[in-house]
This record gives sequence, structure tokens and C-alpha cells, in this order.
Amino acid sequence: QLQLVESGGGLVQPGGSLRLSCAGAGFSFRSYVIGWFRQAPGKEREGVSCISVGGGSTSYADSAKGRFTISKDNAKNTVYLQMNSLKPEDTAVYYCAAKLRWGLVFDTREYNYWGQGTQVTVSS
Repeated sequence: QLQLVESGGGLVQPGGSLRLSCAGAGFSFRSYVIGWFRQAPGKEREGVSCISVGGGSTSYADSAKGRFTISKDNAKNTVYLQMNSLKPEDTAVYYCAAKLRWGLVFDTREYNYWGQGTQVTVSS
């Protein structure tokens, strides 16, 4: 059974950092694009960053550029999202998702598998 499990969320002060992890079970990430999305209360789910696990290409939403870094560990079948200089507006539930088709896009309809999400709260 294919499964994605996020971890690493929590409460952090503005300007702080967190590293989120997305671990895959039941399948190898190598053939997939893994994306990070977030959804704040009352807002639509939006893309943050994505990575082609096989080739290593990455893409970032404008809100993440310069502050967030996506990376992978093929041996651990895990994708990470390092988030620095966090702002209150980064507060959301963060999800990772996987899709088989090539394309570094943030269209949620293209992603086949989703994790349950991890809460990130940025507050003083």
C-alpha cells in the first residue's frame, strides 16, 4: 500500500526554522515528482515546492524562493523541506504529495497520492 508520511511540523517563532520530512512507504520515490503543499484555514491548498526525485530538478513558489529548500535522500526514500526565515503567514498544514507524470507543477489534480499533513505554526 502506497503511503506518504509527513513529520517535522510544530510551533516556531517568526524568523525561525523547521525541516519537514516526507517519507514514502510501499513504493520508491525515484519515478515520482514529490511536491510540498500547504493549506491555511479558509484558504485553498497551494503549492510550495516540488522535486523530481530521479533527476533532482526543483521548483519553488514565489512565496518560498530564497527561504525554503527542497531536497531528497534516495536511500531513505524521503524528501525534505527546509524552511528558514519563517513568517506568520507561513502558518498552515503542510502536505506532501506524489505524482508519476513528469512536470514540476503545483496543480493538485495531477498528484496521485497525499500524506495526512503536518501543522506548522509561526507565532511569537
